Amino acid sequence: MADLLTHVLVGYCLGTALSFRLNWLRPAHVTMVMVGAILPDLAKIELVIPWRTMVSLLGISWDWTALHTLGGTVVTLLIVTLLVTARLRVRVAWLLAIGIASHHVLDVILITRTGLAYPVFWPLTTYQPPAGELFYSWNRWPAAVSGLIALCLWRLRVRHEHH
Repeated sequence: MADLLTHVLVGYCLGTALSFRLNWLRPAHVTMVMVGAILPDLAKIELVIPWRTMVSLLGISWDWTALHTLGGTVVTLLIVTLLVTARLRVRVAWLLAIGIASHHVLDVILITRTGLAYPVFWPLTTYQPPAGELFYSWNRWPAAVSGLIALCLWRLRVRHEHH
């Protein structure tokens, strides 16, 4: 799952880069961006709990794929945001949203196997934007590059904290 690692590392890079500009942004906040970056991939729970199981348990139509769309990630963001104290909810929601946005942008631009992306903006529209098709989801290069950038940013942050 090189794509999952790539999403986590890009979330780290974004959160760390923001921490250079926003004095309040601490490592725990960077973690929220990383969590947001993997929230759309909750749809992969399909590998453990098939949709047919959910249909038989709930008695309604069910598809895990919805979690990997705008509508699904907004609902997921709202649920996760409710898990933190009221004082931190707005900040956490924004940090999760940054991670979620990075996930969708990467999936559409980089990590797609067909000429069209998934319907990112569902339920607003089922339109599938053209995909960049630069890498397959199992390709290791995006993870290696984002890992190298993350290492550089980590080193910069450590150096920045000591000055």
